[in-house]
Amino acid sequence: MKLNKRYRRFVQLQKEAKNVLLIILGVFSAAFGLKGFLVPNHFIDGGVTGISLLTNQLTDIPVSVWLVVFNIPFIFLGAKQIGKRFAVTTLIAIMMLSLLIFFINFPVITHDKLLIAIFGGFFVGAGIGLAMRGGGVLDGTEILAVFITRKSVFSIGDIILIINLFIFGVAAFVLSIESALYSVLAYLAASKTIDFIVQGIEEYTGVTIVSPKSNQIREAIINNLGRGVTIYKGERGFGIGNTNKDIDIIFTVITRLETTKLRQEVERIDRKAFIVMNVITDTKGGIVKRRPLH
Repeated sequence: MKLNKRYRRFVQLQKEAKNVLLIILGVFSAAFGLKGFLVPNHFIDGGVTGISLLTNQLTDIPVSVWLVVFNIPFIFLGAKQIGKRFAVTTLIAIMMLSLLIFFINFPVITHDKLLIAIFGGFFVGAGIGLAMRGGGVLDGTEILAVFITRKSVFSIGDIILIINLFIFGVAAFVLSIESALYSVLAYLAASKTIDFIVQGIEEYTGVTIVSPKSNQIREAIINNLGRGVTIYKGERGFGIGNTNKDIDIIFTVITRLETTKLRQEVERIDRKAFIVMNVITDTKGGIVKRRPLH
């Protein structure tokens, strides 16, 4: 019993250390993206970071101050909506980012506008993504979006898009249309980087397959892809005069890198098989990781 407790404690400490390391790497990456690319070249990003950058250019008050000021309401909101632990982690991460930006002078990497937009967005997005993997956020927009979506018909993506359209509209009026357009490019680079880091290259896809040759397809998925499957008992809902309506429906979870291989395996067995694929943001338990094939 004591050994099990020590092992669980060790695993927990290992997990906590990993989260701390991810947040530290995220803070450094975001700070480098801001001070090395966006801030010195008067570019902005989306979300609270973009509002902080825009306000900095209008008032000359350091962006590090605005990052804390604008994020504080969202930290309190996060404490109510998600939990106190999340709020504390987020507060520490944002304070670290603000102090790093204020005290450390990162070198200005380039003055090429296209490179600033792409790589500035990349490093800021990587920082936000790593912090999210560590259990916190560096931008409170997501917290606000989660809060609003519970009280409206809009999705989280819709709300974030509306907020950012407003930010870039103000940027076009205050700065210039050209600066706003380059800032949109920086935001797109950041958002795609966040998606990649949070979901990873092994983003999971749920696949539903309906075929009269379900048994052969099931064996192919297990033996050739090393994936587990779940069989649902269903009935055919299309066709006239079908005497045998019963059919086995296959469900499996694969990575997006394996979708082509799965299609090939299914088409080899049944070209008329009905396949539905859905993106899955998270999985737990079951045979999700690849099993060794012999």
